[in-house]
Amino acid sequence: MHSRKLKQIEMRRCVNCREVKHKSEFLRVVKMADGKIALDFTGKAQGRGAYICKSPKCAAENLKRRKLDKSFKTKVPAEIYDEICGAVDNFNSLTF
Repeated sequence: MHSRKLKQIEMRRCVNCREVKHKSEFLRVVKMADGKIALDFTGKAQGRGAYICKSPKCAAENLKRRKLDKSFKTKVPAEIYDEICGAVDNFNSLTF
């Protein structure tokens, strides 16, 4: 008999609350090879990725504590934190 390979469940951890969830339940922020930092809505951009819950609480706490700066070991522009808050607000307004 042929053995089937089971598809691995892609679990990730939030940089802020440290909660582990499925990859689709997070926003991904990526630091590309050229040093540029951006939101990655596809989840497939190349570079170092960090994940943040789609909850307003995590987004606000992340802004306050600057957790992405620590994850990427560099200063993340304020515009990225603003984009994260905007994306979280948009996501939550669509789901409720």
